[in-house]
Amino acid sequence: MERRRLPYIDSMAAALVDGTGCIVGWTNAAERLLDLSAAEVTGRPVRELLADPGHRPRRTRNGWTGDTEVRTGRGEPMAVCYRVLPLAGEPGSPRHLVLCAPTDRVVRWSQDHAFTRELFLQDRIGLAVFDEQLRLVRTNTHLLPYSGLPADLGGHRLADFLYPKDAEAVDELLRDVLRTGRPVVRAEVLVRTLDDPRGGAVMAIEAFRLQTPDGRVIGVTALFGDVTEVHRSRERLELLHRATAAVGSTLSVEGTAHDLAAVLVPALADHAEVDIAEAVFTGDEPVVGADGRLTLRRTASAPPADPAAGGGPAPPAGPAGAAGPPGRVGARGPAVLVDADATAVAVDDPPAMTAPLRARGILLGVVTLRRASARGPYDPADLDVLRQIAARTALALDNARRFTREHRAAVGLQRSLLPPAESETAAAVTASVYLPTDTASGIGGDWFDVIPLSSARVALVAGDVVGHGLQASATMGRLRTAVRTLADLDLEPDELLVHLDDLVSQLVVEDEDEDGEHPDDEDARARREADPVGATCVYAVYDPVSGRCTAASAGHPPPAVVGPDGRAAYLRINPGPPLGVGGLPFEATEVEVAPGSVLVLYTDGLIEGGAADLDEGMAGLLTRLERTDFGVGLRRAGREIVAGLPAERLDDDVTLLLAHLREVPVGATASWTIPADPAAVSGVREAATRQLEEWGLAELVFTTELVLSELVTNAIRYAGGPVEVRLIRAAALTCEVSDPSATQPRMRRARLTDEGGRGLYLVAQLTQRWGSRYTRNGKTIWAEQALTGGL
Repeated sequence: MERRRLPYIDSMAAALVDGTGCIVGWTNAAERLLDLSAAEVTGRPVRELLADPGHRPRRTRNGWTGDTEVRTGRGEPMAVCYRVLPLAGEPGSPRHLVLCAPTDRVVRWSQDHAFTRELFLQDRIGLAVFDEQLRLVRTNTHLLPYSGLPADLGGHRLADFLYPKDAEAVDELLRDVLRTGRPVVRAEVLVRTLDDPRGGAVMAIEAFRLQTPDGRVIGVTALFGDVTEVHRSRERLELLHRATAAVGSTLSVEGTAHDLAAVLVPALADHAEVDIAEAVFTGDEPVVGADGRLTLRRTASAPPADPAAGGGPAPPAGPAGAAGPPGRVGARGPAVLVDADATAVAVDDPPAMTAPLRARGILLGVVTLRRASARGPYDPADLDVLRQIAARTALALDNARRFTREHRAAVGLQRSLLPPAESETAAAVTASVYLPTDTASGIGGDWFDVIPLSSARVALVAGDVVGHGLQASATMGRLRTAVRTLADLDLEPDELLVHLDDLVSQLVVEDEDEDGEHPDDEDARARREADPVGATCVYAVYDPVSGRCTAASAGHPPPAVVGPDGRAAYLRINPGPPLGVGGLPFEATEVEVAPGSVLVLYTDGLIEGGAADLDEGMAGLLTRLERTDFGVGLRRAGREIVAGLPAERLDDDVTLLLAHLREVPVGATASWTIPADPAAVSGVREAATRQLEEWGLAELVFTTELVLSELVTNAIRYAGGPVEVRLIRAAALTCEVSDPSATQPRMRRARLTDEGGRGLYLVAQLTQRWGSRYTRNGKTIWAEQALTGGL
């Protein structure tokens, strides 16, 4: 049998006193306490040890007690508490046992006893004492105020009445305390009984090791406090924070709904469904019908609806982008009834609740939660946190709805500013692909253009405005208009970019002037950084007569050419600075392009999306181009090229322009060189007439003779010679007259008294369009006539 010791006895001094009051026995503890040996005190009256010999003890039912001071062998008084107990013996020879201890020690003993006694009487703290084998030795009546506990816990282990997993978690804590002596402070564990495993309680445990004065371990004491509500309140608060962060991370309606469902399971439910009004997906405000109901779409479900999960049958698959069939607010769904106003409702059987997604007084949708019956019903606090989450989600949905509306408007604006996706000219057949970005900052300012030029040529343009949003779209529109205006002047690519650079520099100055702030104003600088003005642009001109392409770049990636053999390469362009830098030149590059080649212009979104760096992106584009079958048509080929982009959402707009280059056959052109002699005009007319008749264009002879007569005569009169005359039969009949003068002709309306000045006016009236352009050796005046029969 295990040896037990009486508490305090080892620390108390004891003396045996006879009937005369003399000491006849003395313990070792007394020798240590008073520093007096048994030989020194035996036979002496006990009163000689008192500092006050007149002290009288208090009579009790079982003897005497009192507080006094005694003399020690050290010559110092000591305050002690004592007790005198009469001993049974022979009549006439009474004896007494005197027990004493220092007063301060007795006070501590009394406090310890009172503390222990009161601790076991507390009704808000569970107290349990375990032995070395983790068997319950003693508990108060409030250890676990739940059903399923034995009436007498003495000798039981926790596994006798607690869920095995929970019992093992507590035992592991207590074993560690027994082994190491380190106390446990505020450890939280879930506690469920075998008889009632639903929900359970979260208990905060404080535990410390018990040991005797000599250091022997005799058990462990644990204090239990029910912190279930505190724990659940903290979990609800953390859930609210997580939900707020999750639903505010995207401006996508579907993304917000999926984030909401994911964050609610399993924290608050075993199954969550989010239904959103149809109008929200198009950016419109939902409107309740005449019957007081609103059409909803099942947008998100977590986990996906499955009959085995207790969430009802899985909804049938819907079209792309739809998560399931629409529902009706006010209709009865699985275990949830939502009234016409979509107010929050909690239903206990089975446990379910729902809350409206309402922002600015507009109902956007409904969120419905269900949990397994084993988790118990929802309480008002659960419904309250769902209301708060629903309110914040509704704001996020409304922001996503408004972003969708603004994004659609911006995309619509940008698309309206872009040319048709497909076009056809004498020089090229083109097709384009435009993919707007889906970032929170809005669409970018990417653009492209196909501009017919004189003499059957075509200009191909691609550009990218810095920034995103409506500001970028507006700037893009201004730049595209400027490029078309400058292209109409038939400027060389490098010269056109110089004028365009001046325009962008002026836009920068205008924006700074509109700010109206001091140059050092931080707010003005922040606005300029948020909406910077700047752009890149590449401008290429292809001549189907010569088969040559001239291009210049302002900080833009170079065009690529896919030859008839399917090999792809970039044009060797020396790019100038981006538009808006100002003061730096641009360089044009002229190359010969084989007929049937495909010229590819693009913006950086095509080569930067998902690539490790720009070089890899450009190399990847060449690979995609060489793998593309352009024989299936440019439009389909363009879709194949962009299909290789990463699946994640685009960080920047993607613009792709494909131009299948044509040639004007040698037999479709004719040219003559004449001296600066008026007599040569008639010869040009006759040669042109023969050529037109040979081409089958006899109906254009009269008009062509008048046009050539006027243009050649003006060139000889004002510019000298030699004069170059050329006819081009392509989509239209073009008459060109080139001379060495750099003076541009100007059409004016002649007065009645003027003898001349009507030549260019007649040319303008007789032709479809006319104009002039500078060349390296002078200028060229041209005029076009429509071909009634086509090519």
